Amino acid sequence: MRCAVVGHVEWVEFARVPRLPESGTIVHAHESWTDPAGAGPVMARQLARLAGRCEFFTVLGDDELGHRSERRLAELGIDVHAQHRASTRRAWTHIDGNGERTITVLGDKLLPRAPLPLGGYDAVYFVSGEPSALHAARAAPFVAATAREQATLREAGVPLDLLVGSLNDETERFQGGVDAANVVLTDGGRGCIANGERFPAAALPGPVVDTYGAGDSFAAALCFALARGDSLADAVALASRAGAAVITGKGPYTSQLTLDG
Repeated sequence: MRCAVVGHVEWVEFARVPRLPESGTIVHAHESWTDPAGAGPVMARQLARLAGRCEFFTVLGDDELGHRSERRLAELGIDVHAQHRASTRRAWTHIDGNGERTITVLGDKLLPRAPLPLGGYDAVYFVSGEPSALHAARAAPFVAATAREQATLREAGVPLDLLVGSLNDETERFQGGVDAANVVLTDGGRGCIANGERFPAAALPGPVVDTYGAGDSFAAALCFALARGDSLADAVALASRAGAAVITGKGPYTSQLTLDG
């Protein structure tokens, strides 16, 4: 199956801390690392792990971090098609003692825009971009999108095969006004609601290490499964396993699910 993701990238500095700092206090990180991340790369890597490859259409900063991001994404097995302009968006992520992530971002999303050569793909996941990019994505027989970009989705007016949002994150709560054949709203450890039906979360395959990327890996796996023709129940089951797998590894990439995993 030929898959693509359209979206942005941010250069993330991760720090593992015992707890989030309270106002006026200092906490000491006992581990830190960096990676290009955000929803776009995480979804592209998860789709690549399931489908064998995934092409990622994005915009990277025309700076050192942008070029480092491109090299690292290639190392992760993602086929990157990047425009270069402006400066790389950055983010800081604290991972606390419970594995929960808290994110601060600096800079605007660098948004892909058409023309994008998206004909011939079986599934395209729209993470972010200008409305023209979403119109280009509709060349695929299966198009998914995140509820984070509802203003763009409504402006573009493109019918979707899948919209993934959240019951807990205000930026991802579905507000309506988007034509989507399937609407799936995640609910953390309580699972999700898919087309109005409650589905349980998958059991964790190990202890909680880091929740960063769990929701985006869930969404990518759901897109993959529905696009290949799985039933909604089977697709949610695979997606739930993908989300659970990520939580047991450091960062979003170390424990993403494969079809034989």
